[in-house]
Amino acid sequence: MASILAVGSVAYDSIKTPFGEVEEVLGGSATYFSVTASFFTQVHLVACVGTDFRRQDVQLLQSRDIDVQGLEYMDGQTFRWKGEYGYDLNEAHTLETQLNVFSDFRPKIPEKYRNSDYVFLGNIDPTLQREVLSQVEKPQLVACDTMNYWISGHCKSLLETLKYVDILLVNDSEARQLAQEANLVKAARRILAWGPKIVVVKRGEYGVLMFQMNFKSSLPQLSPFQGSVSKPVSSRGSLSVFGAPAYPLEDVFDPTGAGDSFAGGFMGYLGGVNRCDEQTIRQAIIFGSVMASFNVEKFSLDRLKELTFTEIQLRYKELKQMTQFEDIEEVSDPPQRPK
Repeated sequence: MASILAVGSVAYDSIKTPFGEVEEVLGGSATYFSVTASFFTQVHLVACVGTDFRRQDVQLLQSRDIDVQGLEYMDGQTFRWKGEYGYDLNEAHTLETQLNVFSDFRPKIPEKYRNSDYVFLGNIDPTLQREVLSQVEKPQLVACDTMNYWISGHCKSLLETLKYVDILLVNDSEARQLAQEANLVKAARRILAWGPKIVVVKRGEYGVLMFQMNFKSSLPQLSPFQGSVSKPVSSRGSLSVFGAPAYPLEDVFDPTGAGDSFAGGFMGYLGGVNRCDEQTIRQAIIFGSVMASFNVEKFSLDRLKELTFTEIQLRYKELKQMTQFEDIEEVSDPPQRPK
């Protein structure tokens, strides 16, 4: 089992969907990631909160055996986000963002975290993402998340960060925006040429696609971060693609944090088994989809609070059964259509 260092935001969210409304509930990218990943392995959380951060929310994180030594308390208010969803739950409409203490966040990695095997760089300034990497020692695997704000306003810095990343997790619109390509396959190929070994494209209710260059060996080990320019991957060659559907749900109450929950399940499983071969990465994709499906069934972290690992395993098996099919028998001539 390998530990995961998770760096990102902890926030209080106010959310309205066609199915309900909540005010000031626990959220943030690092929160969703850490709670979902904690079902599989130990998580070291690095984030910042204000003096108003509630004690019961710290206790919730600790109850999941999440190490919160890296949770920094700063003078001021905790990051706030207010959003609304229509019946198209794939798109959130931001009504208000109050960065508060998060605007001055400069991640400080505690000494005990610096030898973490796996690193997840949450959705923060790409310059800060590189600062995190400069503070850790030879991680086995680095995964990164980003968003349209950093792509449009800090693209040069983001491309620099991607040189040191093994896996990039983005949604489909972010992949297209980053690569300036309408076609997802072409977009993934271009992104892979900038450094990542794997690109995971999250497509909400339409599932997920994973792209990687078709290497014979398993995922290469990450070289230590030294601030030097790494050699880009060739954009030529065959592309390996793996696709998985989202778990079909009748009741979806709140999609907030679904992408971060996917990342937590994905990275958590990889850390839990401490392997990065292609078969394991495909299994991790399914666990990511499973964790995201549980997350959206209730507001905030309410569904994750009551979730059991038995439920996770059962849904994994259900999703496997839904997507399993047999190869056709080899025939010398194709079936003849009736005249």
